[in-house]
Amino acid sequence: MPTMIFVNVAVDDLATSKAFYEALGWSINPHFTDDNAACVVISDTIHLMVLVKPFFQQFTSKSIVDATVSNEMQLSLSADSKEEVDAMLAKALAAGGTASGSQDFGFMYSKSFDDPDGHHWDVMWMDPVAAAGGGPQLTEEELRAGISTT
Repeated sequence: MPTMIFVNVAVDDLATSKAFYEALGWSINPHFTDDNAACVVISDTIHLMVLVKPFFQQFTSKSIVDATVSNEMQLSLSADSKEEVDAMLAKALAAGGTASGSQDFGFMYSKSFDDPDGHHWDVMWMDPVAAAGGGPQLTEEELRAGISTT
């Protein structure tokens, strides 16, 4: 059985979060969803648990990061094409997300967005030939030129 990942994020409004992620084309698993949390099924092996902040707090002694002002992590997902990257960004923006950057190195292409709670997502495509070979080595100037914050 392949390893599964369950990413847990704290949210302010569970209904808004569920609607946002459903608008991206992902589904809600009703067996693991209640008034405190929802299980968003991204793929057979990737699940996102959105938990209201008071419930989330029960699982950690640390303070919960305000994702609108601090970046707790960047969640990256692969796409099969540049067009799929663009389509996911369009869905995120239409559902209330905010664009937060892009990269285009030719062999690798990505767009980023923040969900309504500020959690940072990146959707990226990489040329399969480049991925198999480890990708080209980029200079510092090429790296800076490929990164945009728009």
